[in-house]
Amino acid sequence: MIAALIPAITGLIGKAIDKAVPDADQAMQLKHDIIQSFNTMAQAELKGSVDIILAEASGESWLQRNWRPLLMLWFAGLVGAHWLGFTPDNLTQETISNLLDIVQVGIGGYVMGRSGEKIMKAYKAAK
Repeated sequence: MIAALIPAITGLIGKAIDKAVPDADQAMQLKHDIIQSFNTMAQAELKGSVDIILAEASGESWLQRNWRPLLMLWFAGLVGAHWLGFTPDNLTQETISNLLDIVQVGIGGYVMGRSGEKIMKAYKAAK
């Protein structure tokens, strides 16, 4: 989440620094330090997310290891049911579009994750 905000925040802060600090070198150093701080926070956030996923994947419970794939299958099933005409009357088109977005992001993450795993296995084997 933080990583997505870094360009906007640093842009605004950079403009404020340019107005407040007359020395160009000092302003550049301040901007650099702020960007580094944001990057450190983004890396910490990403590491926390990775740690959570790794803990779930190596958990003792079958449900703990598989709740994400099960949830994605459920959402994909709901989208498929809609395409086959089994949509409840109270399900809006916006909700269906949101479900499809979730499925697309989930599939994209799965494909990228599996590709990354294969690349790392090949990289480790080549060492």
